[in-house]
Amino acid sequence: MLTNKRLGMEHYHSERADDRTEFQRDYDRLIFSAPFRRLQNKTQVFPLPGSIFVHNRLTHSLEVACVGRSLGDNVSRKLKMKYKDSVPFIDEIGSIVSAACLAHDLGNPPFGHSGENAISTYFSEGKGLVLKEKVGDELWIDFTKFEGNANAFRLLTHQFNGRRDGGFALTYSTLASIVKYPYLSNFADPKKAKFGFFHSEEETYGKIAADLGVIPNPENRARFARYPLVYLLEAADDICYQLMDIEDAHKLKILTSEETKELLSCYLPDEKRQKNQEIFSVVTDINEQIAYLRSSVVGILVRECAQIFVDKEEEILEGQFAGSLIKHLPERSAKAYQHCSDVAFKKIYCATEVLDIELAGYKIILTLLDELIQAVLAPQKSYSKQLLRRIPLQYETQSDTTYGKVQSVLDYISGMTDVYALDLYRKITGMSLPSL
Repeated sequence: MLTNKRLGMEHYHSERADDRTEFQRDYDRLIFSAPFRRLQNKTQVFPLPGSIFVHNRLTHSLEVACVGRSLGDNVSRKLKMKYKDSVPFIDEIGSIVSAACLAHDLGNPPFGHSGENAISTYFSEGKGLVLKEKVGDELWIDFTKFEGNANAFRLLTHQFNGRRDGGFALTYSTLASIVKYPYLSNFADPKKAKFGFFHSEEETYGKIAADLGVIPNPENRARFARYPLVYLLEAADDICYQLMDIEDAHKLKILTSEETKELLSCYLPDEKRQKNQEIFSVVTDINEQIAYLRSSVVGILVRECAQIFVDKEEEILEGQFAGSLIKHLPERSAKAYQHCSDVAFKKIYCATEVLDIELAGYKIILTLLDELIQAVLAPQKSYSKQLLRRIPLQYETQSDTTYGKVQSVLDYISGMTDVYALDLYRKITGMSLPSL
């Protein structure tokens, strides 16, 4: 299930001029890409940027990649003791997971999760509803359940106009590792509405899955079982977004210092808490104390999640493992994680600062969708011609199908930064005019 075969370059072989592995090349290719750089101006949870700098999609992705590498290396060491040298590339699990972690949020639109919700709402209950008959019931669900995870897979694999076959031409193993929900939109759980690839990328994922030996889900053969390394990416993401959101909330004074320290200390055994008191008698800076607690918790969760993966390896390979690694934490960590989740929901995700950016994001995304979709569907109109000149040529606005034309607009909007989306919104609504 581990291979360095590259999408779009399956029959290409050449001698490499340096000592990087193919999976390290994946990581470097992503780091230097334009979509990755644009993450620096995409909202994670809190508005960007204020007088206090909080996490954005870029810093979040880098931190997830660090934790993912630690998880992968931990698992790799344990599995190598079991398999010795009989499994090719087993030493590279950390590199594969870290590259996948870098890419996992590339498909998210501006303004955090509100951007995803705005897109879905436009088609499910907004002006976009009139297009349903032209698109068809099955493909329509790709839009009404728009999913950043599926969009990331499209961004990485689709051959946009003027680009090479295979998109980013990443290895099969890295690509499979980002697909958390390996099934189409019409097979998604109605409650979660999560899925891993659009109908337009179904064939691509099927090709990768067949080569890697990814099996159908034993409980639902319309779905694939998860590729094993997805569990490590998911755990890295789960660890980071919760702990870093708490740290950001402290910086923004949504949580007090004592609340923050209490939340993080819940993960620690008594002897570790006692040791921390000794350290804090020397390290008196409150931000350093919280950073130390956070790093201690990350270390605990990495070790526990890696051990769960190794212990449950057979179930994972057979597609029988239920839930995420986080859902199987030992009792102390499980209780602490749930406590942190409850507090985050009540005090962080419902904070005024978060709600304000979500409300603004909704308005901006809905307006851009309406204007741009009208333009691609009626390109002969004078205003449409003007607006279409704003869309880069790589996006296929002249597709033969309504589904393809709408997708080209979603490709364009989802790639925008928060600032770019706001700027375009102001210009097309007449709120911002060039100096005369």
